[in-house]
Amino acid sequence: MVNPAILPTKSSAKGIATRPEAREEAQVVSAGVDAKGLIVGQPLREFSEPIATQRTPHQNQFLIARDLVTHAVGGGGAFAMDVLAHNRAAWNKNVAERNRWTVPVEPDVVARARQGTFELFLTPTKPVPPHWFPSLRGTPTLCLASGGGQQGPLLAAAGAIVTVFDNSPAQLAQDRLIAEREGLTIATVEGDMADLSAFADGSFQLIVHPCSNCFSAQIQPVWRECFRVLQPGGTLLTGFTNPVRYLFDDERMNNGNLEVRHKLPYSDLTGLSEEDRQRVILDPLAPLEFSHTLTDQIGGQLDAGFLLSGFFEDGYADGSGDAIYRYMETFVATHAIKP
Repeated sequence: MVNPAILPTKSSAKGIATRPEAREEAQVVSAGVDAKGLIVGQPLREFSEPIATQRTPHQNQFLIARDLVTHAVGGGGAFAMDVLAHNRAAWNKNVAERNRWTVPVEPDVVARARQGTFELFLTPTKPVPPHWFPSLRGTPTLCLASGGGQQGPLLAAAGAIVTVFDNSPAQLAQDRLIAEREGLTIATVEGDMADLSAFADGSFQLIVHPCSNCFSAQIQPVWRECFRVLQPGGTLLTGFTNPVRYLFDDERMNNGNLEVRHKLPYSDLTGLSEEDRQRVILDPLAPLEFSHTLTDQIGGQLDAGFLLSGFFEDGYADGSGDAIYRYMETFVATHAIKP
């Protein structure tokens, strides 16, 4: 389980009219059981209610404990829960605690973006190359799983017509905060990155999707939906985590020691003991994470119909304390086109 305090992401999005029924439904994922085949009864009402950011971490912890769905499958003790509801609450809590990926951009950064000068990050330290962007003036743009007031405001200031789509209402509130402060037009939509049914086919010319699909149990639906909502010739800019980060014991890695512990692909639902999951995920209300193979990350985009036309790797800066960075870069950014 990658330490969420250092993972560059946002569960995380904004703009275009949506249908009321498009709000995400409970997503139940089970160890070793297909989500569609797991019967857990009706989802709790609270699954679709945003958790207010003014609540204390203790209150959030109580609420998510109430929202969890657990179910023993076939006597094997498999663990199931509402991943979407849990991660929504966890990222709301991250906003309250000012996690790095929830802190909005400053006014001077927005001012430079109005002049066409900005650095946008899909991964920790390397900005997206300027030539990866299409002309932004008047371009319908989806910031996918990208709340937090970081990418959306820059693109809006540069002239794009921006919609930010995110699972966390508190993250979306950060974008609305900056929009009001800076006089920007940014639409915000809450939902699941794997379900973009709120948008018609061909709604966007650009999708910006920073490192965040590690919070989704399956990513093939994400790529298919991105392809559907993009116009022909549209651009998908994506950041994601190299699965190698999930090989190692997280606590030892945070102390500078790389000890292989987990089999890939990794899931917090199956890769932790019940005791560790309670201590590492549930008690501190940390986001649930899932590694994805490079076949699913890169091959998944190709299978959806995209053509890859740009690629770079990234890592944390020297002095960040990231043990893996001594040996390799563990984040990837891709530029893809819908033909």
